[in-house]
Amino acid sequence: MIKRLLAAFSLLVLAIPSLASAQGVTSSADPRATEAGRQILHEGGTAADAAIAMVAVLTLVEPQSSGIGGGGFMLFHNAKDGSISTIDGREMAPAAAKPERFLGPDGKPRGYSDVIPGGLSVGVPGNVRLMEIAHRKWGKLEWKALFQPAIKLAEDGYQVTPALYTWLVQFEPTWKDFPDARAIYYVDGKPAPVGTTIKNPAYAAILRDIAARGPEAFYSGANARAISDAVAKAPRNPAQLTVKDIAAYKAKERPAVCTTYRIYKVCGMGPPSSGATTVFGILGMVEGWDMKAMGKDNPMSWHLLAETMQLAYADRSAYLGDADFVDVPVKGLLDKSYLAERRQLISPFGAAGHYEPGTPPGAKPRAEARPVKEQGTTHFVTADKDGNVVSMTSTVESIFGSQLMANGYFLNNELTDFDLAPTENGVPTQNRVQAGKRPLSSMSPTIVYGPDGKVVLAVGSAGGKRIIMHVTKTLIGVLDWGLDAKSAMELPNLFFGQQGVLIENTEAGQAIAAKMKPFGYSFTATGLGSKLNALERVGDGWRGAADPRGPGTSSVDGAPAQN
Repeated sequence: MIKRLLAAFSLLVLAIPSLASAQGVTSSADPRATEAGRQILHEGGTAADAAIAMVAVLTLVEPQSSGIGGGGFMLFHNAKDGSISTIDGREMAPAAAKPERFLGPDGKPRGYSDVIPGGLSVGVPGNVRLMEIAHRKWGKLEWKALFQPAIKLAEDGYQVTPALYTWLVQFEPTWKDFPDARAIYYVDGKPAPVGTTIKNPAYAAILRDIAARGPEAFYSGANARAISDAVAKAPRNPAQLTVKDIAAYKAKERPAVCTTYRIYKVCGMGPPSSGATTVFGILGMVEGWDMKAMGKDNPMSWHLLAETMQLAYADRSAYLGDADFVDVPVKGLLDKSYLAERRQLISPFGAAGHYEPGTPPGAKPRAEARPVKEQGTTHFVTADKDGNVVSMTSTVESIFGSQLMANGYFLNNELTDFDLAPTENGVPTQNRVQAGKRPLSSMSPTIVYGPDGKVVLAVGSAGGKRIIMHVTKTLIGVLDWGLDAKSAMELPNLFFGQQGVLIENTEAGQAIAAKMKPFGYSFTATGLGSKLNALERVGDGWRGAADPRGPGTSSVDGAPAQN
C-alpha cells in the first residue's frame, strides 16, 4: 500500500504544471519552441543547448519576430560557480554604412516606414555566432543535435497560428514586392489561413549545413552570398552588405551590468542594450519608496512608476549607444546618489509632464535622440537540471524584419534602430549610424538573485521600447508585491507617448486610469501588448511562466506544456 501511495504521489508531482525540482524548465512565445527546448533538456542538454534549439525553431514558427537572420542578447547563469555571463549577438552595420544613410535628397530623415523594407535596413546577423559561443562555453550535446527539432519541423511542416496569420494579412499589401516571402507563406495567392501546414525546405537545408559544418556555413560561402545578393538586389532600397562584412562579424562576451534592488541582486545586458541601465535606473529611483506597503492597486504606486519611467527614458535617449563607439556612463547612470537626486524631481502630488536628461557621474554632454520604433522581437528562458539558467531576447527588429529572405529565413531591419537623423541641434547623436557599429536596443533579458546568491527569477519580453517597462513592472510585481511571475505579467503594461502616460486597456488598467486624475493627468487606456516569458524558483524547483496575452507556453522536462 505504501509503495502504491508513493508511486501515485510521484506521478502527481510530475503533473504539476511548469514546476521542476532537479529537472529543467523552458518558456517561450511559441509552444513548438518550448517543446524543442524541453526535448533538448530531456536528452541531457544544458540550458545553453536548449536555448540554441529554441532560436532555430523560433526562426521557423515565429518568423515575424526573431531568427537566425537577426540578433540577440543572452544572459547565462553558471550554476557551478554562481557567475553570470552575457553574449552580445546584436547585428552590425556594414562597412558601407555612413551617418547619412537614412537621409533623403533634402538632407532630412526619410520616413521610418519608407526605409525599413529592402536592403538599406539590413545589418549583419549575429545570432549564429552568439549560439557558437554559448555552445562552446556551456554546451554538452553535440552541436548538430541542437538543430534537429527545427529541421524536422521545417521538412515535415508546421501549422500557421492565428498570430502569424494576423501579421501575414497585415503585410499583404507590402509583399507584392517580396516574392520569396509569398512563395513560402501564401496559398493560392493569399496569406496561408490558420491551420495551413507550411514546409520550408530551404531553411531545413541551411540548418543541415550549419549543423554539419558549424557557423562558417552561415557566415561564408553560399549562405553569405545569398544574404549579400538579397540586400544588393532588393526590390526596394537596394544596398551594399558584402560577404566580407558577413565573414567579419563577431559576437562579443561583455560584462554583465548588475546592481542591487532592496535585498536582491539584479543583472542584465550592457550597451548596446539600454535594457539594464534603464530598467535598473527605474528600480533605483523606485527603491526610495515602500512599494510593498503601497501595493499594486494604489494609484500612488502607478504615479511613481510613471514618473521614474520618464526620468529614466530621458537619460536613455541622451546617453545610450554602442560602447565600442561612444562613452556610455553605465556606472553613473546606476549610481545610487545620482538616482536619489533624480528621484527628488518627482512630486508626490502631481505629474511633471516632461523631464530633461540628467548629468550622471562621468557623463559628457550628448544630443537627445528621437524615438525609434521596434516590434519584431521574442524572449525565452530555460533552466537545466544542474541549475544553469539562460534568459535570452532575440529579434529581427520590425515585424518580418526587412521583408527580405535568404535560404528560407527573414533578414533583419536592425539598422533602423539607429537614429535616422545623425545629429540633433548640430550635435552628433550617440546612436548614429557608423560602419561596424551595433544599434541601440531596448532588449532587457534579466536575471535576479536572492540574498543567498541563488537565482530567484529570470525574465524578459518583446515589445520594442516598451520592453523595458514590461520587464520593470514584472520585477516590481514579483519582488515588491509578492506576486508569482504569471500574475506579475498580468499587471497592466505602462508606457508613455505624445498623448501622455499610457496604460494597457484592460479592466485593471481602466481601474487605475480612473484613479489618476488627482495627480494632474489622466492615464490613457490603450493597446499595449507584451510577450513576456519567465522562470522563477519555487522551493527547490523551477516554475515557468508565459505571458497570457499570447500563445506562449512553459514546460518542465517530464510534464506537459502550460500557458
